[in-house]
Amino acid sequence: MPRVIRALSRPYACRWGVPTVERVDTGIFVRTYFAYCMKCEYCHDSCCQYGVDVDAENVARVEAHGARLERYTGVARDRWWAGEWITDAEFPGGRQTRTRVEGGACVFTSRTARGCMLHSYALENGIDYHELKPMVSVLFPVTFDGGLLHPSTEIVDRSLQCINDGPTLYAGVRSEIDWYFGSALVVELDALERGALAGPVAAK
Repeated sequence: MPRVIRALSRPYACRWGVPTVERVDTGIFVRTYFAYCMKCEYCHDSCCQYGVDVDAENVARVEAHGARLERYTGVARDRWWAGEWITDAEFPGGRQTRTRVEGGACVFTSRTARGCMLHSYALENGIDYHELKPMVSVLFPVTFDGGLLHPSTEIVDRSLQCINDGPTLYAGVRSEIDWYFGSALVVELDALERGALAGPVAAK
């Protein structure tokens, strides 16, 4: 499938100031995956095996729940982060680190049930999960880089186990894009999606 990049009518900034997106890879409108993560019976949370990038402000919000999260997850806070920081203007706070990987998965992946413990902790405590779960995780398998909204690496290299088994990437995370970047971006992306599905890219 050829890669087609479309410029947006204007830049759209995340509600936290950054990142900003100004272009979109139309592959998000035609590539597909199994979007109903907690109903999946075959991947065993394989997409969590590498950990995830997390911005400085997100780290601070998680650490504010320190003792309660330690009890909930069974993971001491000194094991939460990989420990190396990278300066990155596209991440809130201007830098990012990664969640630590232990036993072949992110430390926040549940070993007794399914899914992300930051997500389940938030839901069980009446907290909007966007406050605690890393943005890169919430938007997956769509991501951002250099102002471009595009399919994640695991889609491009076809390493994601649930690829080609469900709705489009965009359909799967449309509401999340709305939450982070606003309804005006979603309106523009909806129009671009209609064009992509009607054109030669969708016919391949």
